[in-house]
Amino acid sequence: QVQLVESGGGSVQAGGSLRLSCAASGSIFKINVMSWYRQAPGLQRELVAIIHSEGNTDYIDSVKGRFTISRDNAKDTVYLQMNNLKPEDTAVYYCYADLIRPGSYSYEDYWGRGTQVTVSA
Repeated sequence: QVQLVESGGGSVQAGGSLRLSCAASGSIFKINVMSWYRQAPGLQRELVAIIHSEGNTDYIDSVKGRFTISRDNAKDTVYLQMNNLKPEDTAVYYCYADLIRPGSYSYEDYWGRGTQVTVSA
């Protein structure tokens, strides 16, 4: 059994900062990709930031220069530092991990339940 649990969401004013965390727990052999997605009301879920096991990162254009994704492989945890937040960043943020469980031969997708981020003007 593997779980991803997000924390750190909340409400801030435009220009503020939040730091999201997502800890993976359970029977895990190796985590490949970890990433953050978000979904605003009425819109599709979109990939915000991604980090590979070796540390390579990528971001959607709208958050470049404002958001930073990082991970602690020893803790199976991924972070998203969000600075200079804008009202259009308001969404539910979901953590995602692509991982292998002990005894398995294939990677599996896991999702957290999401954490709400609300940015007021």
